[in-house]
Amino acid sequence: MKTVVVTGAASGMGLSTSKLFLEKGWQVILADFNQAAGEKIAFDLSKHYSNERVLFHKTNVAEAASVKSLREAAKEKFGTVDTVVNNAGIFTKGALHEVSEKAWDRIMAVDVKSIFLMTKYFVPDMIAQKYGTIVNTASISGLTGDYNMAAYNAAKGAVVNLVRAMALDYGKYNIRVNNVAPGPTNTPMFQANPQSVIDKFKKASPLGRLVEPDEIAETIYFLASENSRSITGQNISVSTGYEIYSGQPVQ
Repeated sequence: MKTVVVTGAASGMGLSTSKLFLEKGWQVILADFNQAAGEKIAFDLSKHYSNERVLFHKTNVAEAASVKSLREAAKEKFGTVDTVVNNAGIFTKGALHEVSEKAWDRIMAVDVKSIFLMTKYFVPDMIAQKYGTIVNTASISGLTGDYNMAAYNAAKGAVVNLVRAMALDYGKYNIRVNNVAPGPTNTPMFQANPQSVIDKFKKASPLGRLVEPDEIAETIYFLASENSRSITGQNISVSTGYEIYSGQPVQ
């Protein structure tokens, strides 16, 4: 039985991903900073699936000691970890000069440093077992530019290029590393926008809708599975085509 660690697992894409891996028969470690939500979700999932296949661990992915504790808890409960899903992330708005130093440091810590820490503590075991998959949640905002999103663009842009370096470094150990790059997704974080803004996003999409969290989960599972065994170092957009439009007027 395979084991996956999912960060940011208490809501949105992380929760959908955790549920899908459980449905596929995996053992799942749910890592999230929100202890109350995480424990409730783990309890509910344990009743539906099996307490033996579910573990919640409160984790601050931006702190080394917390990530190290997560790795130790995962190893104690399940032994080896086959897949790491680096899904935890935050968002901040503003042109670059409007972003506070604290907000800049925070988004870089949660969205980028977290991948460094998760790799530092989980990859050595993958190297030892000569197998592993890592899937990072990037964003189409790492592939394009956006108004008033400079810090987020920078953070996700780092994730977009980091996957290539990781794939090169770890391929010789039979470890594959890929990104899923969501477009506007129907998550609690996105739904916090005014309805008028949400409607504009839908209108800008070639498919006329938002991405659903389950669609992200399905892509993450594919990238973790043997069905993608020849895919590494890639950014897979799941976006309803949102980023393909150049912005020029209809002719």
